[in-house]
Amino acid sequence: MTKPDASDSQAPSELISERIAELKDWRGETLGRIRTLIKAADPDVVEEWKWVKPTRPGTPVWSHDGIICTGESYRSVVKLTFAKGAALKDPARLFNSSLDGNLRRAIDIHEGEEIDESAFKSLVREAAALNRSGKSKRSK
Repeated sequence: MTKPDASDSQAPSELISERIAELKDWRGETLGRIRTLIKAADPDVVEEWKWVKPTRPGTPVWSHDGIICTGESYRSVVKLTFAKGAALKDPARLFNSSLDGNLRRAIDIHEGEEIDESAFKSLVREAAALNRSGKSKRSK
């Protein structure tokens, strides 16, 4: 029999809050700020906690009729991966990572970097609209 994981009994929002708090540095502040922007852009967004493994505690995920984006933290970057990013218009050129894939795109935020909040919220709204439409055709 396996021991129940703490994440089995906690709400995803609580797990995301714990992750932000445990970072205790610029990464936690950045992830918290991004979370606030996502919720402001799409008040109906659903917070999820996915991909829990023995070697990894899990990943914050924001969804609305499908995944909008994930929020991961590494030593030198907070990575926001948009599941259908290749199909989104990005006039502000926020996407700066995973640019060669056919489906996803990511935004890497390094210490001291700021993100264009208005452009980011537009990306979130566009991703949610794309999920609602059921389409994922690549943007040109």
